Amino acid sequence: MTGDKYQELLRTYWGYEDFRGIQRNIIDSIVQGHDTLGLMPTGGGKSITFQVPALSMHGVCLVITPLIALMKDQVSQLRRRGIRAAAIHSGMHHDEVVTTLENAIFGGIKLLYISPERLGSELFLKKLSHMHVSFITVDEAHCISQWGYDFRPAYLEINRLRTLKPEAPVLALTATATPHVVVDIQRQLHFRDGNVFSMSFERKNLAYMVQKASDKDDRLLHILRTVEGCAIVYVRSRKRTKEIADLLMKNDISALSYNAGLDNVIRNLRQEEWQNGNVRVMVATNAFGMGIDKPDVRLVIHMDCPDSPEAYFQEAGRAGRDGEKSYAILLYNRQDSSKLHKRIDDNFPPKDDIRKVYEHLAYYYQIAVGDGRGVTHDFDIDEFCRRFHHFPVRVDAALHLLERSGYIHYEENADNSARVHFLVSRHQLDRLNDLDDHQHRLIVALLRNYGGLFSNYEYINELQLAKQTGMQPQLVYVLLKTLSQRRILHFIPHRKIPSITYLQRREETERVVIPPSVYEERKEQFQKRIEAVIDYAETDNICRSRLLLRYFGETRSCDCGQCDVCLAHKRSSVKSNVDDEAESRILDLLADGKLHLITDINAIALPSDSIDRALTHLAAEEHIAIINGMIKSTTSKKTTS
Repeated sequence: MTGDKYQELLRTYWGYEDFRGIQRNIIDSIVQGHDTLGLMPTGGGKSITFQVPALSMHGVCLVITPLIALMKDQVSQLRRRGIRAAAIHSGMHHDEVVTTLENAIFGGIKLLYISPERLGSELFLKKLSHMHVSFITVDEAHCISQWGYDFRPAYLEINRLRTLKPEAPVLALTATATPHVVVDIQRQLHFRDGNVFSMSFERKNLAYMVQKASDKDDRLLHILRTVEGCAIVYVRSRKRTKEIADLLMKNDISALSYNAGLDNVIRNLRQEEWQNGNVRVMVATNAFGMGIDKPDVRLVIHMDCPDSPEAYFQEAGRAGRDGEKSYAILLYNRQDSSKLHKRIDDNFPPKDDIRKVYEHLAYYYQIAVGDGRGVTHDFDIDEFCRRFHHFPVRVDAALHLLERSGYIHYEENADNSARVHFLVSRHQLDRLNDLDDHQHRLIVALLRNYGGLFSNYEYINELQLAKQTGMQPQLVYVLLKTLSQRRILHFIPHRKIPSITYLQRREETERVVIPPSVYEERKEQFQKRIEAVIDYAETDNICRSRLLLRYFGETRSCDCGQCDVCLAHKRSSVKSNVDDEAESRILDLLADGKLHLITDINAIALPSDSIDRALTHLAAEEHIAIINGMIKSTTSKKTTS
């Protein structure tokens, strides 16, 4: 396919006249069959680099991405453009998964989005053997590197694709990778050749600011009243999202809270409200933002420091994707440094504490030494901590470290689909005469799609019910809640329950090994990131943009001219220039060597504070003498009376 054809696809499906940045370089590379790594900042147009070549090449492009919300959003956008795209995720029924995979086999799909966890599924691997894969796209590729800030063990499964589809080139994409991580991504993905294309991470329209604030709530209100436009406010805890959203609402600033603990339907509804401009501010944990395509965000404010410059850069980069002037503001005070250092211990508790958590898990599930392999259990972290007197933050960290050491698989967000069970009999249901049209349509759809609803709970698919009834998913959710309140049926909403799977038989506690690559080496990297965040917040003599760019390996950069450090330099420079002018004008006035009234200086048309500073400096340097309200130069030629 010729180069013009790529531009034609771009115009036809996306309406753009030409590619930008390194998009075209990446497309040419992957079409020629080269393994390729693209480094592009948030808003750099990553999706174009795999969606355009996917349309031009024979077969299906596999897109591996960690977020279901991102999958659904991109698939929805592609379908609206008339592009055959699909996603496989945990919220789907078995039959839907099989149908989607077979469509990919028989050429009905050009882009198939999957999560890294799906790569371990026997069904997927079996169907994959019959697919013609054009190339494999790995989004958020830093997740495959142990040195990456967001390493995910499931990403290591991607290597199986390279074995099963050795002819398919790999396109790895990320917006946050240090030089060390860039090398490691290529190593982990078994690149056949080092093919890296990199855009500058510089965002010329984004002003990075650090504001020292003893009262962060008050400063937040001041910023939002001063700077207009849509905003995201990031906080560390789920509880804090609600507290800050309530604070903003009380002060007449429309806001919603968002965190991973909310029901999917509620999260989707809130995201839609914010994305459509009905609400100005989204107060969220870092669960919000990945894949959010809202170009007109004017402000991203961090109330709490993130764990790494990578996380900050990615979250801050959600501002100003339309190219207009925007602000990324970090609120910082003296307590933040100690809080950040505490996270090192929280994320890497002593190894004996990790072994103790492993031992208590066995007590919790009553698993004997030598048993348990392959068994999955629901995990209620609050109950576990109450029973064995642990702190949740440290238990969570210990479980991740045990997972990376190969003992368990810890799934924090295991999806449990919604369930329904009718509480009335079929005869009683037929006799109900006070159902409105929406309720009636929903009940008919339930009975047509799911058997056994009168005798037991059945898993349901709310999106499928919404399509069949012609209603919005949010309305389906509300109707199910209403019918549940009326005791016509019992509705258990979709929810995420953490789970733990033993990957090997239970070991004796003292034989549990946490290797250096999992603990000591990663702890050292984590500590370096924490120190880099503190350095970013506390450095007040180097441009913020330059600091970030240097962290990502860009040594050739210039001051941005718009961060708080650059603005402070500009102000001091302006003052210095004015002060120099004031000194020169004062010396000119006194050049005759005569005594002058100090009030004569007022005739100089410059700011009074600059004149005061100039007089102070000239007197200190003994260039002038001030005596009894009179002033004269000490450097000019003296005259005799």
